[in-house]
Amino acid sequence: MTATPTPLTKTDNEADAEATAADTAAQASDAPEAPAAPEASRDSSEKASSDDVLTDEAENDRDGDEDGLGDDTPPAGPLRTGIGAGAAAVVSGALGLASLTGTWMGKVLSERETLLGQIKTAQGGTASAQIHEIYADSWHTTAAINGGFALLALLVGAFVLARPAFGAPDAHPQPVWVRAVALGGLVLGAIGLLLSVGMYFDLFATLPSTGSGS
Repeated sequence: MTATPTPLTKTDNEADAEATAADTAAQASDAPEAPAAPEASRDSSEKASSDDVLTDEAENDRDGDEDGLGDDTPPAGPLRTGIGAGAAAVVSGALGLASLTGTWMGKVLSERETLLGQIKTAQGGTASAQIHEIYADSWHTTAAINGGFALLALLVGAFVLARPAFGAPDAHPQPVWVRAVALGGLVLGAIGLLLSVGMYFDLFATLPSTGSGS
């Protein structure tokens, strides 16, 4: 006679425990994974922040490059002003020097006056008339031409030196060499003008006389 195995039966407490475990697992599987969403949002925020930083750095670099190019390229207005002042100063110096040494124009006009004097006195004339027509008019013409160049040198030099006083308040100061050349032209022009006036009115040397009064 064989013995039949007795079936194992679960108590009520074990059944309740298994049911509770099954419900907890089901709730856990149905609930969304909370930690995943904050991690993804944090990654996207960090990426957006890094993109903003790179964009700001690129804009700053571009602005810096533009500012650097602007600093290297001087404004057109002051540059033209400096070139014009330098050229005027050189012209003033050249005119002042020409008023002292003479010019081609003065020489030609002087020779013309000499020729006219010879023509006028060719048919006869006193010695005094010959001196006046041939020599005096020629000297006076040369003095007048040199005086004109001296006056121009004075005006141009004075304009260059006085221009900053009448310019814009934010105008750049003139270079030292420009003021030095303009001052040199001004001085040469003043000396040339004094000499020309003296020669024209025979202050430094009088006309020769024949001694006969004729």
